[in-house]
Amino acid sequence: MKSSEETAVDQAEWDRVKTRLKQEFGESVFKSWVTPITVASLRNGEVELAVPTRFMRDWISTHYAERIRALWNGENPSVRKVTLKVEAARQAAAAAAEKQDGRDKHVEAPRPQAARAPGAVRALPRAATPLQANPASAATLGAELSAPLDPRYVFENFVVGKPNEFAYAAAKRVAESDQVSFNPLFLYGGVGLGKTHLMHAIAWEIRNRAPQRKVVYLSAEKFMYSFVRALRNQDMVSFKEQFRSVDVLMIDDVQFISGKDSTQEEFFHTFNALVDQGRQIVLSADKSPSNLEEIGDRLRSRLSSGLVADLHPTTFELRLGILDAKAEQLGVAVPQKVKEFLAHKITSNVRELEGALTRLVAHVQLVGGALTLEAAQDLLQDLLRAHDRRLTMEEIQKRVAEHFKIRVSDMSSARRSRVVARPRQVAMYLSKQLTQRSLPEIGRAFGGRDHTTVMHAVRKIEELMKLDTAFAEDVELLTRMLES
Repeated sequence: MKSSEETAVDQAEWDRVKTRLKQEFGESVFKSWVTPITVASLRNGEVELAVPTRFMRDWISTHYAERIRALWNGENPSVRKVTLKVEAARQAAAAAAEKQDGRDKHVEAPRPQAARAPGAVRALPRAATPLQANPASAATLGAELSAPLDPRYVFENFVVGKPNEFAYAAAKRVAESDQVSFNPLFLYGGVGLGKTHLMHAIAWEIRNRAPQRKVVYLSAEKFMYSFVRALRNQDMVSFKEQFRSVDVLMIDDVQFISGKDSTQEEFFHTFNALVDQGRQIVLSADKSPSNLEEIGDRLRSRLSSGLVADLHPTTFELRLGILDAKAEQLGVAVPQKVKEFLAHKITSNVRELEGALTRLVAHVQLVGGALTLEAAQDLLQDLLRAHDRRLTMEEIQKRVAEHFKIRVSDMSSARRSRVVARPRQVAMYLSKQLTQRSLPEIGRAFGGRDHTTVMHAVRKIEELMKLDTAFAEDVELLTRMLES
């Protein structure tokens, strides 16, 4: 029997609150965050909700608890507060409730990876007003086209430093502005520098600040696939209507439409239609628009017409900051020497940097032992070896120039004297052996030379190494220096 302070929970009230939440936030949000909730108690005007994980508790408390309280207060004025607790035993009950919800059975739920994510979007989703478009339909239409968003990729989890502060500020402005700020916003940079993180963060922020806006995020590959499928099914009208009715179109890795003439043409027209309607476009690529190969001049001009923001390679200080944030997220104290070692060794890819730390921490937690510098060197041998091979040709040119006492500029000059030509051939040989670059790419890095010149250099150095022991030792010394 319940105490005088505790009141029986009216399931009909909770059902009506859930219905309103689904209408306001859409099927995807409802399926991910509301369905797992069960009501534990109602006591002294305080509703206690139970969820299966700590992350869900924190996320729902930040994003939806106040809205749940307001809606429930509308149903029952005695409800003044909503709190959440973790009760893993309710997970099975939540899953059963999900299966019984006939209204959701035709909607594909986002994958449950969200429950692992550490971040939180600061802005609370707003309820729709009578003057706004139906946010449920906007979210549903967006979910049909969009790729899944990773809940870890939010602005709060993005570590800002000198190399990425401009791109971060531009992304924040676009995400927080109700008006079109820059059109398009074009983010570019190498692999693992944060382009996709910023793209997802923009989408999360807009969806949470203005759930009535239709935000579509997808890869260029998926855009091409949708286009080809529409052509095959003779359904181009629907394709055009889908992509030209969005409020925010976000396409990742746009370099993959290079050379696809028909896809470029359709993308160009979609781009123009959205810009003419004042809709926001956000794009990312691994190169700036001017350096995208096999992109038509009209489209290249369009891509360059907004704000182009690049993400530079990370600095040592920024990599340390990323490792600090990751260690805090994992809830583990990582020795400073270990973080400095990783920041020195893994320089080009933030995903690999974070993955290395995760791997170290997981090994210590699962197998035991201390998180030491020696453990890091031992456990990450394969990753460190693979990463050591990812030298840049600029580093090779600099080291070879220093060794042979010539200028770095001689590597790309037209000079053919032996004192310059031989070191240049050595640098080409080492670029072929120690990087993943193609022969044409190596040739371009050495003053725009032809790939046959690089092939000749490689063969020449191999021959000399067989004939001249001292020369071979020179090249091997350079190789060890570059790999260390």
